[in-house]
Amino acid sequence: MQEQHPFSKFIAIMARGKTKQRHLTLEEATEAMAMLVGGQTEPEQMGAFLMLQRLMEENSEEIAGFALGSRQHMQFPDDMPAVDIDWSSYAGKRRQLPWFILSALVLARNGYKVFMHGTEGHTPGRVYTRECLEALNIPVADSYEAAASQIRASNFAYMPLEVISPKLREMINLRPILGLRSPVHSFTRMLNPFKAPTMINGIFHRGFMDIHAGAAVLLKQPNMCVFRGEGGEPERRPGKTCEVWSVHDGQISEERWPAILDDPRQAPDESMNISDLAAIWHGTQQNDYAEAAVCGTLAIALHTMKLTGSIEEAETIARKMWDERDKASVPAAA
Repeated sequence: MQEQHPFSKFIAIMARGKTKQRHLTLEEATEAMAMLVGGQTEPEQMGAFLMLQRLMEENSEEIAGFALGSRQHMQFPDDMPAVDIDWSSYAGKRRQLPWFILSALVLARNGYKVFMHGTEGHTPGRVYTRECLEALNIPVADSYEAAASQIRASNFAYMPLEVISPKLREMINLRPILGLRSPVHSFTRMLNPFKAPTMINGIFHRGFMDIHAGAAVLLKQPNMCVFRGEGGEPERRPGKTCEVWSVHDGQISEERWPAILDDPRQAPDESMNISDLAAIWHGTQQNDYAEAAVCGTLAIALHTMKLTGSIEEAETIARKMWDERDKASVPAAA
């Protein structure tokens, strides 16, 4: 008789039928993802596991466990710089350019160290962060050491998921094969490789906000926010009220940020010309929506970092930072 594979127990937990199936515990989720990322499973098991998770919909313990299991296989440099904010970007943009990139770069130009990570190409027809950074002549880190060096030099680094974990990138790329997103699209936002005290997360489906906030508590993340951003990215939609779930020192709270622009109907950007990002930074092009998105997102980041005492103060400081940026410089220059 063939010996049962050690990973099969996790599939069995979720596939025993409606009366016996259950979610994984934090410890089980950690072990399962450590095995997947560590290459200790068969291809059939990976597909079955991801789709069973998709069917059940992951909970906070699973999201936290998957992040912890993935971290076990990360190759950290010996001399890691302190990072202030971890900024995830995994959705891509379809209707608007990723204006949140400029929000992160404003933080970097004001002395805060920002580590951004994400992936691209899993959904056709979207503009991804990596190509926009390359258009701004901002290098993409091809190793942890390169990211650490860039953070020291310019307070900003972007690392693609395939550098953080080739196995996680492989799993995300299964989307067109399996036909559905998997929990990898959710928990990669929580990886925080440089252990920044603050994490900024954007999601598309409102129902995941409490799940991500709960995962942040389990991960003992000091500061974290999650909100329904434009296109699923961490970018405030300036024409709509923004519900932000935050975690500070283990406590979850909710705040409703008011709309910045009067018109909630924002027509999609038909051109999606990524050169517009530099034009807005340099002030050679005027776009009220873009500036509102940049400043609004920046305000949420400042508030999550506990640098402001109110929404109003956060928005005032964010606008001041944006107005006082060095328009003539390359956005990421030190």
